[in-house]
Amino acid sequence: MTTSPAFPALTVDSAPPAARPILAASERQFGFLPSPVARAAHAPVALKHLLAGFAAFDQTSLAPVEREVVAMTVAWEIECHYCMAMHSAILSGNPDAAVLVTALRDGSALADERLEALRGYVRAVVRHRGSVPDREAAALRAAGFGDAEALEIVLGIGVYLLSTLLNKVTGAEVDAPFVAFAWERPKGAPHRAAA
Repeated sequence: MTTSPAFPALTVDSAPPAARPILAASERQFGFLPSPVARAAHAPVALKHLLAGFAAFDQTSLAPVEREVVAMTVAWEIECHYCMAMHSAILSGNPDAAVLVTALRDGSALADERLEALRGYVRAVVRHRGSVPDREAAALRAAGFGDAEALEIVLGIGVYLLSTLLNKVTGAEVDAPFVAFAWERPKGAPHRAAA
């Protein structure tokens, strides 16, 4: 990250008028203004689209833990330090998820076969730019995900690709509540599958 970001964090007072209500709502929701929101506010239309995407993904038939697997898998693939820290913090509230969080953070296989099939599918969509190999598509089906769920997963991938890319482009810094969950890609972990 650069020391003087091209996208400084905005406030409710300094943001474009169209972004001010969004920033105020985000500040009320979190108790602070998240760095990604404060930086994406430079383009209110992008911020509105991103937040609408999150809201749509939250309404899918996927279980909350499945949505978190999608978010963290995309963040791992794109190396979004903010999303990895924030979603680790979210899952830390569930003691039963500790092993899952560790595996998602280090890129290792998930113990739950259904969640591992989901993670493999998300990785395949990202790494192969939507041309999912038969193996990952079949594993997703075998794990019980149908056509609707497969498309809802793609919705989540799209939302989190937008989120992670905005975070990286704007230089969003990990906010204080998530610093304890700071993340770096493990040494030697591949960036993406070989072509």
